[in-house]
Amino acid sequence: MKRIVHKFLGRKPVSRRSETPALPPQIEDIRQGALKGQHLQIVQWGQVLLDSVYVPRDPVAALEWFTIAGNAGFGPGHNMRGRCFQFGWGCEKDLQQAARCYEAAAEAGDEWGRYNLGILTMRGIGMEPDLARALDLFRTAAGKGHAKSMNLYARFLEEGWVVPQDRAAALDWYRKSAEGGDYRGQHNYATALVDAGRIDEALGWWRKAVVDATSDILLAMDQKLTALGPKGDVELLERVHGRLKEMKISPSGAVAAVSTPPKD
Repeated sequence: MKRIVHKFLGRKPVSRRSETPALPPQIEDIRQGALKGQHLQIVQWGQVLLDSVYVPRDPVAALEWFTIAGNAGFGPGHNMRGRCFQFGWGCEKDLQQAARCYEAAAEAGDEWGRYNLGILTMRGIGMEPDLARALDLFRTAAGKGHAKSMNLYARFLEEGWVVPQDRAAALDWYRKSAEGGDYRGQHNYATALVDAGRIDEALGWWRKAVVDATSDILLAMDQKLTALGPKGDVELLERVHGRLKEMKISPSGAVAAVSTPPKD
């Protein structure tokens, strides 16, 4: 392992360090761990190279680091390689290769890889859709504590997709997902709580979800909170609108006019 890392680093033994400003201690610790061949730090350093304010963005180098970790049998390395091939980070997009990487990650016990493979399988990205296989992937990852997989497993149960409909079980899995920190699970659990008349509890989960929610969830929250009227939370609704405004999106779902192109 150390020989592989040193071979990779040997391409720029001096200039890479001289061109890079001093790093914060926690980031330098990650870099040093990667240089020593520590698998987790190798993946973390690749993630720094993908998107960090501390070093110039270098997706090609990031993919190489992920490959080192994957070749060592480290699941998160396979998963991040899959992300690179899925989105074209440092390489050409290759959805079939992405799926193979996620499969390898899942086989190595990485639940993010299992979840990402489930997404491709459910949506038919780079393959024919297979809801039964997607269900199995999400159910397995949910059972191992993966919060986002819990949310999707709950969705299968709620809708009765290739499994007997069981809304009571779905509610329980939404709760587990919410407690695990997934903002989609928090929103879905809050929605179910409103339907059950437990509005105060629902508002509490929406307050958690608003922090990290993406635009689709924020728009759904806007609709739900608006429908509650005086039973809702005006301050929370304003926070939702504020986050949407930052994204240049109006509460109606229309993209607001902007004077500069949106960021990638």
